[in-house]
Amino acid sequence: MKSVCLIGAGVLAALLSAAPMALANAPDLKDAAGTYRIANASRIGFSVDQVGGGGISGVFNKFSGTFKINSNNVSASTVNFTLFPGSVTTKDGRIADFLRSSAVFDAENFPQVTFRSTSVRQTSSDTAVVEGTLTAKGVSRRETFNVRLTDWSSGSIAFNVEGRVHRSRYKMAAGEPIYLDIVIFDMNIKGQRR
Repeated sequence: MKSVCLIGAGVLAALLSAAPMALANAPDLKDAAGTYRIANASRIGFSVDQVGGGGISGVFNKFSGTFKINSNNVSASTVNFTLFPGSVTTKDGRIADFLRSSAVFDAENFPQVTFRSTSVRQTSSDTAVVEGTLTAKGVSRRETFNVRLTDWSSGSIAFNVEGRVHRSRYKMAAGEPIYLDIVIFDMNIKGQRR
């Protein structure tokens, strides 16, 4: 819910720089170096569990961003991501309307959620941890996302990004304690080289 999704984009950038070495069709990290635009084909999914089972899940349909892979220094890779909470959809339109309302995202007054990476740390040949600043509803906090390279071809790259964000830290505690405070992000980020 938090737009933690944006963060996923940042994490992708970090992973990108390290992962290509592990792929057979990308033998040299320099092949993946460059600036990428986050493609519309990406999927920014989230879920919030409910006490006793069930919960809420959905996707954000509008987002934008870029990430830069630095082949000489993975830690110098960067991610910038913007999520538009007004684009949230769920299986139940009433729930989506509630998420867009002032009780949660307040999309009318806070139309964007942003993530800016501050560090990228490679953890294996195809994984990385991306840290950065997530800003939602006027509140900025440090968040961490795990990134795994899932696909690479000349000019495009894909990552799975996962993270857990405490929504109450962003003034989005509506529904607690029935709905848990943790928002689980599961994102498939696709990048096109610019």
